[in-house]
Amino acid sequence: MAALKRGTAYFSFLRRSARVLLSSRRPAVHKPGRWSNILYTGIASLSVGGGLCAVPFQQVENLSHDSLIKRAASLVTDSSTTFLSQTTLALIDAFIEYSKAVHTLDALQKRYLASLGKLTPADEDSIWQVIIGQRAQVNDRQDECKRFESTWVSAVRLCETAAEAAYTSGAEHASITIRTNLQVAQSQVEQARKLSLDADMKLAETKVMEIERLAQYKASLESNNYEEEVPEAYLRED
Repeated sequence: MAALKRGTAYFSFLRRSARVLLSSRRPAVHKPGRWSNILYTGIASLSVGGGLCAVPFQQVENLSHDSLIKRAASLVTDSSTTFLSQTTLALIDAFIEYSKAVHTLDALQKRYLASLGKLTPADEDSIWQVIIGQRAQVNDRQDECKRFESTWVSAVRLCETAAEAAYTSGAEHASITIRTNLQVAQSQVEQARKLSLDADMKLAETKVMEIERLAQYKASLESNNYEEEVPEAYLRED
C-alpha cells in the first residue's frame, strides 16, 4: 500500500512536470524531443520499477543496459548486506542473552544443591519457584534464538544469491564485498553460538551433579529413618 501511494504520487509529479514543461515550451513546438525523451523514459523506468527504481530517470537515456544491471546488482548487494547485518546482530544478542539466562539457572541450581538439607520447607519452596521461573526464561530465550536464526539463515541465502547475481552481471567488486561481509557475519555468529553451547554444557554438568546429589541425600534420609525405626538393642555391638 505504501509503495502504491509513492507510485501514485510520483506519477502525479510527472504529470505536473509534463504540463509545466510542455506549456513553457509551447512556442518552440519544433523542439519537444529532449523533454519528451526525459519524461517518457522516466515514466518507463517508473513503471518497470514500481516507483522504487533507484536510477535517476534523467540519466537513463545515457546508460546502457549493462550499466543499469550492474547498478541494480550493487543496490541488491547493499540491501542484502543491510538485512544480513541486522539479523546477525539480533542473533548474536539472542545467543548472549540465552547464555546469561543459562548461567543464572546453573548458579541457582548449584546454590540449591549446596543448601540441600539446610533449608526450611518455606525457603526450599521459594528457591524452587525462582528456579522454575528461570527455566521458563531459558526456554523463552531459546525460542528467540531459533526464531532469529531462521531469519538469519534466510539472510545468508539471500546474500549468496545476490553475490552470484552481482558476479554474473559484471559487478565483481559488489560480489566480493558481500561475500566478505558474509564470511565476517558467519564467523561472529559461530563465536556467539559457542558461548551458548558452553553454557548448555555447564548446565548439563550441573544436572548430572544434581541427580547424584539428590540420590545421596535421599539415601541419607532413608538411612536415618531406618536407624530411628530399628531398636537400639539391635544396633548395639555384642
